[in-house]
Amino acid sequence: MAAEITTTLHLTPAHAPSIPDSFILPASHLRPSTTASSAAISLPVIDMSLPRDDLRAAILDAGKEHGFFQVTNHGVPDHVLRAMDAVCRAFFAMPAADKAEFYSTDKAKPNRLFSGTNYETFGERYWRDCLRLVFPLPSGDTSGWPHKPHDLREIAGSYTSLVRGLAMEILRLLAEGLGLRPDYFAGDISGGRVSLDINSYPPCPDPTRTLGLPPHCDRDLITVLLPGDVPGLEVAYNGDWIRVQPVPNSFVVNFGLQLEVVTNGVLKSVEHRAVTNSAVPRMSVATFIVPADECVVGPDERFVSEENPARYRTMSVGEFKRMHNVVNLGSSLNQITNVKKSSQQEVHHKEESV
Repeated sequence: MAAEITTTLHLTPAHAPSIPDSFILPASHLRPSTTASSAAISLPVIDMSLPRDDLRAAILDAGKEHGFFQVTNHGVPDHVLRAMDAVCRAFFAMPAADKAEFYSTDKAKPNRLFSGTNYETFGERYWRDCLRLVFPLPSGDTSGWPHKPHDLREIAGSYTSLVRGLAMEILRLLAEGLGLRPDYFAGDISGGRVSLDINSYPPCPDPTRTLGLPPHCDRDLITVLLPGDVPGLEVAYNGDWIRVQPVPNSFVVNFGLQLEVVTNGVLKSVEHRAVTNSAVPRMSVATFIVPADECVVGPDERFVSEENPARYRTMSVGEFKRMHNVVNLGSSLNQITNVKKSSQQEVHHKEESV
């Protein structure tokens, strides 16, 4: 079994000298690269040390316009970011035989190393290796995480706690900006777990024929990305793609589909993708704030009116993820409208989280 896993691991991007056929995408899936006009557009960069009223307005405006923004002066120390980057690089630099014990194709396994994407892509593969780690709440137990490198659990665990704190502060600011109580996004809707995707995008022999990740929307509540210093993230905007230029020591923040549903489309979960390059490796770390599977999410009545009827069905997060486990999630989400339910039935999430 160990030999079989090692053989499979050698076929993942980190060890591929050329593009295997399974990574070559149809031309229809390789949408045009960013044009000169959209390249001139950049994501808003928000200084988290702004006065609270200004900060709240800046986050809400950026979120409504782009669904993405970058944050600086965010309170996560630079030395923590450097340590996290270093330990992630050390993990992927280990020999394939050392990583083989963590490799799994079982999507139900919470902590695993895999290649490609966790979404259903109908056999298509993507030029990414990913170490996915689940940080359970409230325990924060990291005992199931890889024991190599020796300091990975300590460094990544501390990093995850700090980044979750940042995400919760951004959610408080959003709630205030939307006229909701500050703790609106506390409880089940943000308290399922934290999921960490440590992404390695090796140099690709032919970046014109594949992608690191397909166009998709994140299915959870909010995502905080440590982008690394190599560009590769592209965000959909006005029918084109914005190439995100990372700001040193910053995070990229984007809204998940659950935020779009709760606000009945006031906030948007925006499609994005990862592109490859042939010259240098790229590393990024995505931190997802994941609702509890049993949390029931639907449009809050404060965002529903005759002029703006409910656009999304109310369902549990677990049911939502079972139904929407394909790429291009934004399109499939908007096809499940059911506006016949009464306002009493349109419960946005469990009342005990109030």
